[in-house]
Amino acid sequence: MSKEEQLLKQYFGYDGFRQGQQELIAAINNNRDALGIMPTGAGKSLCYQIPALMKEGITLVISPLISLMKDQVGALNQAGIRSAYLNSSLTPSQYARALDYAKAGVYKIIYVAPERLETQAFLSFALAANIAMVSVDEAHCVSQWGQDFRPGYLKITEFIKKLPRRPVVSAFTATATKTVRGDIIDLLELEDPKVLVTGFDRQNLFFAVEKPKDRMGTLLGYVEEFSGQSGIIYCLTRKTVEEVCFRLNERGFPATRYHAGLGDRERRQNQEDFVYDKKPIMVATNAFGMGIDKSNVRYVIHYNMPKNIESYYQEAGRAGRDGEKARCILLYKGQDVITNQFFIENDNANSEISPEERRVIKDRDRERLKKMTFYCQTNDCLRRYILEYFGEYGENFCGNCSNCLTKFTDTDITATAQTIVNCVKAAGGRYGMALIADTLRGSKNAKVLKFHLDTNAFYGALDTIKGPRLRQIIDHLVYQEYLAITEGDFPLLKLTEKGMELLAGEETVTMQIAQEYKPKTKEAKIKKQSGSVDADFTDAEQELFTELRTLRYTIAQENNIPPYIVFSDKTLKQMCLLKPTTELEMLEVSGVGEVKFQRYGEEFLAVIKEFVNK
Repeated sequence: MSKEEQLLKQYFGYDGFRQGQQELIAAINNNRDALGIMPTGAGKSLCYQIPALMKEGITLVISPLISLMKDQVGALNQAGIRSAYLNSSLTPSQYARALDYAKAGVYKIIYVAPERLETQAFLSFALAANIAMVSVDEAHCVSQWGQDFRPGYLKITEFIKKLPRRPVVSAFTATATKTVRGDIIDLLELEDPKVLVTGFDRQNLFFAVEKPKDRMGTLLGYVEEFSGQSGIIYCLTRKTVEEVCFRLNERGFPATRYHAGLGDRERRQNQEDFVYDKKPIMVATNAFGMGIDKSNVRYVIHYNMPKNIESYYQEAGRAGRDGEKARCILLYKGQDVITNQFFIENDNANSEISPEERRVIKDRDRERLKKMTFYCQTNDCLRRYILEYFGEYGENFCGNCSNCLTKFTDTDITATAQTIVNCVKAAGGRYGMALIADTLRGSKNAKVLKFHLDTNAFYGALDTIKGPRLRQIIDHLVYQEYLAITEGDFPLLKLTEKGMELLAGEETVTMQIAQEYKPKTKEAKIKKQSGSVDADFTDAEQELFTELRTLRYTIAQENNIPPYIVFSDKTLKQMCLLKPTTELEMLEVSGVGEVKFQRYGEEFLAVIKEFVNK
């Protein structure tokens, strides 16, 4: 067994490395810079934590969020690795004490916010310390073309150049296109880095897109289905977060909320309530989640469509970090596109860029939104669509997304499409999708009458088609470029050159119409009743799993740590299947290291022994 494998087992309880980990660790141990592009839950942190234990000196981990630092440091200290974080959450006395301990060599790993690198106190410490490695987490934040650009990341190379000697520099992220990868290498000035892209596929995640008539009702149904499990619900606006959280609490679900309109103290408390499983449902805007290391999130529901695939995949990827099955559901409505367009057009937050750069970035954001919208419209495999966006090419059928489990029928909609396009042409391209749909259905609402659309030659021409299906067909025509949606605060439907060809009778339009999709399965009902992460248990094992989760929660409360830091759901599941009754057998369970066993092992063994001896 190699030294790396010994450390992996001793501190983290794992018998072997995951894909790509050993290659990156070997490169770093050979003092080579490294860039790891690995999906959420693939074990990026081990790629710098193992080398940190082996190197003489301190490893600095530059991390963007306080919550991420706290979670990572808590997990490391629980595993027996002395670590600390230095950020604005510490009082001046706490910060000074942490720096004193750091100077004394107490810590092997120190997490620090990028903005902290510029402070005199930290720089004085760093110049005198033996910095063996600087590891940049969430490295996509360095790129203006990434979804979470953070100006403080641009200061990292300046900090490194001030050090007495250049340390090894490693960088990691879960979502980065080819452009962003190039930016990371250039802007962090990585020297001949070992670049490893392990792949973006998360096979344990089930992806679904739904277009419900009643979005709130659909959401409540899913939360009821996932009762007893931890989940995140993402909303586009603060107002929607408030509405959704209120409705969930009104129905008795243990939900909390997170958005930028809350005070720092309340956001911190709500996040802790979620992480510690006091309130296992989090309703949040995209301000929540980057770096959240909670391993037992069993579902992520997007109540609204996000503005790009990068954000969606990163947010959805917070489900199933432990490798167990989890579900990622997007509830789409056309209004989401308009809301996101408004955000793009009015995003002037970054004052450090020129007007030309701002124009380029907005053009890029509009293109990303278009591809996100297409994701919600496609009838092809959803997993394949995501992977192709990141430059990977897989099978046409994954068997684990709503499209692959839906029966579609190819339907000729040429006549309907021509009517819609004719209506848009007759309206002069001056109206949005909702008003065109109302016109085609013969609505007598105030706006239709105000703009005299009841005089449009195609008014009421499609009154037999239900509203949701008509909007679905219009979406399809936009997706197929027979129509286009303009940019700006008030998006309008316009005729395209391809649409003119359709009116000339030169095109046949087909659309796959969904005939059958049943998202709720017998397995899901079993999980709901038991709170289990898997349906493979016997009834007795379901009871044992519940007992172990209860014990884990009690221990976590007593030690003021998140339950998943005690043991993950995946580790508890293995305990239920292997039923260890001795220390040696318990140490064979994945995720049970020597330190963890010394702290908690006997209590879990006692519960398992009682179960076995029944």
